[in-house]
Amino acid sequence: MATAEQHHILETPKFDEPVKLALVISPYYKDIADDLVAGARAEAEKAGASVEVIEVPGALEIPPAIRIAHRQSNFDGYVALGCIIRGETTHYETVCNDSSHGLMLLGLQGANIGNGILTVETRKQAEDRADPDGQNKGGGAAAAALHLIALQRKYGAQRKGVGFKPGGRNDDDDGSFQIA
Repeated sequence: MATAEQHHILETPKFDEPVKLALVISPYYKDIADDLVAGARAEAEKAGASVEVIEVPGALEIPPAIRIAHRQSNFDGYVALGCIIRGETTHYETVCNDSSHGLMLLGLQGANIGNGILTVETRKQAEDRADPDGQNKGGGAAAAALHLIALQRKYGAQRKGVGFKPGGRNDDDDGSFQIA
């Protein structure tokens, strides 16, 4: 039973510059979604981050919504929130795998994402995991996104001084690229 295990939780990162998070939520199970959002909001507030909630119909729409926001907005990170409860068909596996895979691909492309999409066998498991005073998986997903933002800010500004500078020109203005 996971609740009996001890886990190490990293401290909430501190930021010198403001952080803006998108909480991308599927409110399919509204009460569970509300708890996930409450936990994520509380964790974001601890870091001084602002949040915007974006609602989509289901878990499969969460990765495309994050992709749209990542390409067309100014969010620093994303918190994917939703719940998939096993039913009687294989649809459960499809939704779990495809939503998770979509989030991982976006993360590998540079989006800072905390995955708080619950994949559970029963409603009771979902309620326990979503409870902000319990397992608080919404808060954990927000913390994951915040840690990735902190890591990106730590290493993102450093330049190695190797390679080409796009759009740069040499002094003789012949249209060639500058080598850094």
